[in-house]
Amino acid sequence: MIWVEERMGDMKYVAGVDIGNATTEVALAKIDGQDIEFLTSGIGPTTGIKGTLQNISGVFMSLKNALEKAGMDYSDLAEIRINEAAPVIGDVAMETISETVITESTVIGHNPSTPGGTGIGVGTSVLVTELSKIREAKDVIVIVPNKVRFAQAAALMNQAKENIHITGAIVQADDGVLLNNRLDKKIPIIDEVAMIEKVPLGMTCAIEVAEQGTVLSTLSNPYGIATVFDLSSEETKRVVPIARSLIGARSGVVIKTPTGDVQERSIKAGTINIIGLKKEVDVDVDEGADKIMEAISSIQEIDDIQGETGTNVGNMLNKVRRVMAGLTNKSPQDIKIQDLLAVDTFNPQKVVGGIADEFALENAVGIAAMVKSDRLQMEMIAQVLTEKLRVPVYVGGVEADMAIKGALTTPGTSVPLAIVDMGAGSTDASIINREGKVKLIHLAGAGNMVSLLIQSELGLDDFELAEDVKKYTLAKVESLFHIRHENGTVQFFDKPLDPSIFAKVVLVKENDELVPLDGVESLEKVKAVRMEAKKKVFVTNAIRSLSKVSPTGNPRDIQFVVMVGGSALDFEIPNFVTDALADYEIVAGRGNIRGCEGPRNAVATGLAMACVEQEN
Repeated sequence: MIWVEERMGDMKYVAGVDIGNATTEVALAKIDGQDIEFLTSGIGPTTGIKGTLQNISGVFMSLKNALEKAGMDYSDLAEIRINEAAPVIGDVAMETISETVITESTVIGHNPSTPGGTGIGVGTSVLVTELSKIREAKDVIVIVPNKVRFAQAAALMNQAKENIHITGAIVQADDGVLLNNRLDKKIPIIDEVAMIEKVPLGMTCAIEVAEQGTVLSTLSNPYGIATVFDLSSEETKRVVPIARSLIGARSGVVIKTPTGDVQERSIKAGTINIIGLKKEVDVDVDEGADKIMEAISSIQEIDDIQGETGTNVGNMLNKVRRVMAGLTNKSPQDIKIQDLLAVDTFNPQKVVGGIADEFALENAVGIAAMVKSDRLQMEMIAQVLTEKLRVPVYVGGVEADMAIKGALTTPGTSVPLAIVDMGAGSTDASIINREGKVKLIHLAGAGNMVSLLIQSELGLDDFELAEDVKKYTLAKVESLFHIRHENGTVQFFDKPLDPSIFAKVVLVKENDELVPLDGVESLEKVKAVRMEAKKKVFVTNAIRSLSKVSPTGNPRDIQFVVMVGGSALDFEIPNFVTDALADYEIVAGRGNIRGCEGPRNAVATGLAMACVEQEN
């Protein structure tokens, strides 16, 4: 099908469309001979996985956004250029996952939000209704099920014989404080134990409740548990996951049965096989992210990356292949992975057999895998768009190449220049010398990887919430009329805040919208996880990408770097990268595309500018 365009002279309207992992950006321009005038820009969410036919709806929305601003329609465009996109998929591969299986409730850990009393208590587990039947003198931990109300339980405990020394209590209901207030002698109390029927009776228990503002010291220490229960060195090894699950907690309980057994099962993380054009390298995931990245950097040109069959990393990489194969109508064997970013992290693992949904933080390796860009697939997207829009659509070029064209529209820039394009799925770098020669690289791992690490380390169920944790600052609600921001400043409000967020850690969104992070007690922990995740991904990839495009392989030989892309809008990431690059004596700053777009729209702008070069 052929379209005949009637234009005045050489003037025409063109659009550059950058399909990213998170957003699709448009630069709308008028070309008259060798002159280009940018009219508007547009942005919308990317639909589906980047580089697949699912992106078409997102392209339509973003184009419409730009055209409406200019009072134009699709039919006014002479041509559209889209980027050559490479999909990136992130996941977490466990590093030697330890699954703690508890038989007969051998050991449990618990951390309710409102424990009662303070201190540590050790004794034999006894039902509160059975206290009057005890004849011999002993230390006891009282078990209080829901059917016994706190007032009745307090009365029974206060009436216990003098030879019965009550050292603590385990309560099913959320009554720890109410019960302790009615006792003649204050004791540590653990409440909110939902499955209290699983607590074995007649067994040795240890309870610890720390003072307000402090954390456990005995039960979060394997040797502390060993001291309480007189464990051997082999038994002490097996309680390490329980001690780790209570690190940072204010309260906890551990129970030991003489016939019970703790079983620890290691699930193999697997080996990664990096296949280059000239050599291959194998590396075990359980050696950690640094070793994996050393292996990746040792291969100059990567042909494919594979994971050991039947292992965590093998299943993860095979999932990437299956997903892309299903979206591109190819065989999984034909999908090649061209890059991988590995980052050390933690992942909460449920302690199987526990009685209160206990978790232990296990070491993990977060991995983002990049599938090789498929120009044929992008040509298919261009063909479908051409048919639907009745406007010629072309694949305009590789993102890093287009991004440097767009970055050079930043006021105050000139060649030679390097750029780091920080998006949602990938971190790209390119460098242009005085002769106009461009060298570029396309690497896995960016904003989505940061969100994945935040979600993993904080144990969040919702990826969108992890995205918000990445994007917004934190505060603690200290009263119904004021909050304390993470930088220490205090903000007061004329109207009372919602009582449901009192004393909670919140995200401060636009227009002072406060979103509570339920289950999160420490603002400092969330802030530390957020900042470390950003540094692990973006500082690592900025240095890695610049090393690859540097003429000498050394980032120090690059003088000026412009940061572009959606992640360059983040309130922290550009500062982290700038600080890190300063150690290499590199001047780095955030771009301002066309003097008005900030760091966004670089690739889309470069694609539109490529239309002028094509004409000439």
